[in-house]
Amino acid sequence: MDIILKSSLLIADMRIYKEEIFGPVLSIISYLDIDDAVKIANDSIYGLSSYITCLDDGEGKIIAKRLKAGQTIVNKKGRGSAPAPFGGFKKSGNGREHGQFGLEEYLEVKAVI
Repeated sequence: MDIILKSSLLIADMRIYKEEIFGPVLSIISYLDIDDAVKIANDSIYGLSSYITCLDDGEGKIIAKRLKAGQTIVNKKGRGSAPAPFGGFKKSGNGREHGQFGLEEYLEVKAVI
């Protein structure tokens, strides 16, 4: 069953504004400038993933470095088959899947002195 909700104004204390939503949900929040957008994006206890759509990929990557998320996708449909580490920041969890960081999760380090 498809459920379609009419658009409504998002307010900072609403659950959809603050929670980590999984599913086909899009919440759009207006912002004044890039600094305000980064502040809004980082104003969360979660940080699994973020997405930037912009005209200049280079500028998008600069903004991505300011976001507190485990991954940021810039101007792509998804992460695709990129062998990049995957995991979150803050309450979205620690640890990584994929790549060298993912393999290191299964290793034990031993110091012999």
